[in-house]
Amino acid sequence: MSNKKILIVEDDADVRLGYNVLFRANHYDTFFAGDALYAISEARKCLPDVILLDLGLPAGDGFVVLERLRANMQLSMIPVIVVSGRDLPGNKERALRFGAKAFVQKPWNDNELLALVGQLAGQPATSVPQAK
Repeated sequence: MSNKKILIVEDDADVRLGYNVLFRANHYDTFFAGDALYAISEARKCLPDVILLDLGLPAGDGFVVLERLRANMQLSMIPVIVVSGRDLPGNKERALRFGAKAFVQKPWNDNELLALVGQLAGQPATSVPQAK
């Protein structure tokens, strides 16, 4: 059985690295896009099981990406989790209205994010080992 694929749409290299370590350690294949324009291209190329999407992106924000994903028949059924540090009133409701399956505020809890991704990707629940 092959690993589930996650497309991470995030412009911050340090955050991408954190995601990569977390998900690869839990047997996911990770793919990345650093801006809104490349997100759609990469989604078409890798056909991920789940997309993690930041709202604050170059070349269009995360809402533009959500609109483009939902307008594309091939990509419209991929579950999207918006993970954002933008704490603006209404962002969560707007993201869900635009088709996101969940909204997670940065900084995220690793175990909760893994559980959510696993649920949407159809994976059994995993957890990050806790330090003693």
